[in-house]
Amino acid sequence: MMVKDRYFIKIVPRGGNTIHRLELTRRHIIGAAIFLVAAAFSALGVHAYQLHEASEQLQALQALTSTQSNQLKAIDTQTSQLKTQLQRVQKQNQQIQQLIGVKNGGAKQNSSHRSKLSRIDNRNGFSNEAAGVEMKLNDLQLASSRTTQEAASLKRLTLRILNLRHLEAVQRDEMVAAIPSIDPVDGAQVVGCYCYRTTPDVGFHQGVDLGANYGEVIRAAAAGVVASTDYDGGFGNKVDIDHGNGYHTWYAHLSKFIAQPGQRVVKGQPIGLVGSTGFSTGPHLHYQVMFNGTAVDPTPFLVGVPPKVLASLP
Repeated sequence: MMVKDRYFIKIVPRGGNTIHRLELTRRHIIGAAIFLVAAAFSALGVHAYQLHEASEQLQALQALTSTQSNQLKAIDTQTSQLKTQLQRVQKQNQQIQQLIGVKNGGAKQNSSHRSKLSRIDNRNGFSNEAAGVEMKLNDLQLASSRTTQEAASLKRLTLRILNLRHLEAVQRDEMVAAIPSIDPVDGAQVVGCYCYRTTPDVGFHQGVDLGANYGEVIRAAAAGVVASTDYDGGFGNKVDIDHGNGYHTWYAHLSKFIAQPGQRVVKGQPIGLVGSTGFSTGPHLHYQVMFNGTAVDPTPFLVGVPPKVLASLP
């Protein structure tokens, strides 16, 4: 019902005992309409703002996801490079073990390492997933730690072996240095052989006579200790050097002693001067090599340690 721009709304309950009436004017209706329109526009504005915020957040998340994905790919690439380097170290460890003749569980352990690394490569789709990359890094770290420990242990063992071998080499060098191996008068001609002869005396000549000038320097044929320097009958002035390995060398007919009894000498050190004392027909050096009390041919010892002697060394 409308009376002079007034509107009435009657509300009749089901029982009909009481009637409720609302009276509205055009102004009320227009105000309500304006309110509803404003509310609708406000709601649309809030919704549009929320959509804009959501869009920006989505873009930010997409950018962050892209950045993280690139970082994961970079980490994955670096991890693969580290894996390659680790395998190279493991191979080097095996080569060192072969070189020093070490046999232990290293090969089995390296096999376990390679198995782990193979499992890493066989995982599909992990490069863009943080969990997969983390698992790969953990496995690589474990394998790297074991390889590092093995390398450190191998280094200690290698140094110990090298030290032992160095000591063995030094010991062998000392043994070789104590074996007669040079010409005592530096390139002299052999004028009397290690042989049976009839002149100037009859019998077996147990040394060699080396031609040399009177007063020429005589040098020790090997390292050792001077056992004696004295006059010995037909040998005249004689120097006896004990080389400590069963070998003795005798130098006879000297004109002068340089070394003294008990003195330690090295190979090539002057021990006396050439002379013609004792039973001698002229200046020369009688050089004799004794091994375990028996005379041996000195000739092979004039140009180095004989191959047979070297072969007998430990």
